[in-house]
Amino acid sequence: MARVKRGVTAHKRHKRLLNAAEGRKGTRSRLVKPAREALLHALSYATRDRKQRKRKMRELWIVRINAAARQNGVTYGALVAGMKRNSIAIDRKILADLAVRDAGTFTQIVALARA
Repeated sequence: MARVKRGVTAHKRHKRLLNAAEGRKGTRSRLVKPAREALLHALSYATRDRKQRKRKMRELWIVRINAAARQNGVTYGALVAGMKRNSIAIDRKILADLAVRDAGTFTQIVALARA
């Protein structure tokens, strides 16, 4: 059986790894082992933070809705309960957008939720 030399394959794999680790500080962008470790950490942080981004956005929407609702004399909890009671199906993302961009419509929704 013929001997297989792995130099070309290894070089290609290392090159791909170092290109992915570009922009990191010190040996993390120049040497293979630290670059691999930095890349693995970066990928795990990215996976974690994709999930956290969703939580943070929902948190931001709730803060905005609460602030706008309090300007209309009702708390966030009371607004959401009133909307459920009156079958107003608007999600938090749209509601927060209305609170920021269209205060008049938001005020009408609050009035409907109070009724």
